[in-house]
Amino acid sequence: MSTQIGELAPASRSSNWRTPAVIILCGCAIGMLGFGPRSALGFFVQPMSHEFSWGRDVFGLAIAVQNLLWGLGQPLAGAVADRFGLFRVMCVGALLYAGGLLLMRYSSTPLSLNVGAGVMVGFGLAGCSFNLVLSAFSKLLPAEKRGLALGAGTAAGSFGQFLFAPIGVALIDNFGWQQALSVFGFLMLLIIPLSLALSTPPVAATNSATPADDQTFTRALAEAFGHRSYVLLVLGFFTCGFQLAFITVHLPAFLVDRGISTQTGGWVIAAIGLFNIIGSLSVGYLQNYLPKRYILSTIYFTRALATLAFISFPITPFSAIAFGAISGLTWLSTVPPTSALVALMFGTRWLATLYGFAFVSHQVGGFLGVWLGGIVFERFGSYTPIWWLSILFGVLSALINLPIVEKPVARAVAQPA
Repeated sequence: MSTQIGELAPASRSSNWRTPAVIILCGCAIGMLGFGPRSALGFFVQPMSHEFSWGRDVFGLAIAVQNLLWGLGQPLAGAVADRFGLFRVMCVGALLYAGGLLLMRYSSTPLSLNVGAGVMVGFGLAGCSFNLVLSAFSKLLPAEKRGLALGAGTAAGSFGQFLFAPIGVALIDNFGWQQALSVFGFLMLLIIPLSLALSTPPVAATNSATPADDQTFTRALAEAFGHRSYVLLVLGFFTCGFQLAFITVHLPAFLVDRGISTQTGGWVIAAIGLFNIIGSLSVGYLQNYLPKRYILSTIYFTRALATLAFISFPITPFSAIAFGAISGLTWLSTVPPTSALVALMFGTRWLATLYGFAFVSHQVGGFLGVWLGGIVFERFGSYTPIWWLSILFGVLSALINLPIVEKPVARAVAQPA
């Protein structure tokens, strides 16, 4: 009996309502809710900065801290979920996320902003974002449904971005930024009941352990970080975080600086989310037929070319939305092949943990993208150096992913992926 079947069996006997369709539907809803508000936080930069006379570096630091702690907390959340089950982790994450948004609503100093938007939302995302949803899909779903489900889960996060960006702008314009954050905070509590469908059993509950199941946490880490392809995958993922976080937080203000309306900026972010639904689902399907390393390399190179074209021509509403659409096709589409490669190399026993460590690299990139974006703008009055750095990182990551070997790690006893 395979590891996945062994993991699913205990839940199946006591939870017959948790069909694959229910698991995918609830997981996608969690991905949508978790990714939506944080992707709209860029629209709070200007109203909060104007009200409290902050520079963009103040808000940038808070979101940079959020990205970093989301990344650092992900392996811990993944390890706890792998060992004790997913439901408790999701509940704690949702409560932290909601509390952080509500504290951000009452923030009037950089310290309170850093605690709410930075620390609490960052750790909250580690416990209830789409990353854990994807690991649950890999554990609970049969192999033939897994590839498309990973794409759907990632696309759901993009739909959250598509949905929450214009909603956030409308709430801010009509009710103020404080009420917008309150609405976002209370919506995060919906993650708690939805996570019941993704509940995975503790390790002790599995009865058909394989040698892979007996692998310890430290041995899993040693095996992964001693594996050249995993290290290359982790290094390449840094660029994804750098590019996404910089654009999410600073693109709305960048467009306003170029005379583009806030409403248009909202639709640019929404276009990214909408087109990434197409990109994520397409990649989720294509990774069953094409080498995943080539898919990743193509994604990173396409981003670099799109950014180069965007900053090389005059910025107009059309060019901004076109950039959003092209970026959207490659936005989160790195996630399904990255997650699938980790599962292929090492199996699913420590998938949430090992993908979590890859995500640390992603979020260190996110931290630098947001933080450097704010610092560079305050010092030079322009984001141009960061745009060029993003292009350079895109080309480097396209090259880094090419040597990845797509096969299970060599062990004394072969294990199912």
